[in-house]
Amino acid sequence: MDKKMKFKSNDKLAAVLKSLLCSYCVTGILLLVLAFLLYRFRWKESQINVGIIAVYVIATLLGGFVCGKLVKVRKFLWGLVIGVSYFLLLLAVSLIVYRTLQQGGIHLLTTFALCMAGGMLGGMIS
Repeated sequence: MDKKMKFKSNDKLAAVLKSLLCSYCVTGILLLVLAFLLYRFRWKESQINVGIIAVYVIATLLGGFVCGKLVKVRKFLWGLVIGVSYFLLLLAVSLIVYRTLQQGGIHLLTTFALCMAGGMLGGMIS
């Protein structure tokens, strides 16, 4: 049997969890850099929003890349799983902390699409 075929479901779950952990570590680091830039250069809210969107895309791109490298089959699909999981975890934490959604439906859909696309692209280039 080919080594790719022997990949068990526990291994896939481990790969997804490792990739999500990687994504959230990158998110934390990039948000700290963004906070420093905000403090140092006194950016406007619109510039910060662009920075936050860039953080989401970079984090899911890296998570999809890592997951694609670990799983090695259907990389784009596993990258998509990372993007969706990242968004859902982000949404859950936001709901727990604020007890409501801070942004409207269009913002949520845009963020969801960007997370999915970032994860899928990361999986595709892995």
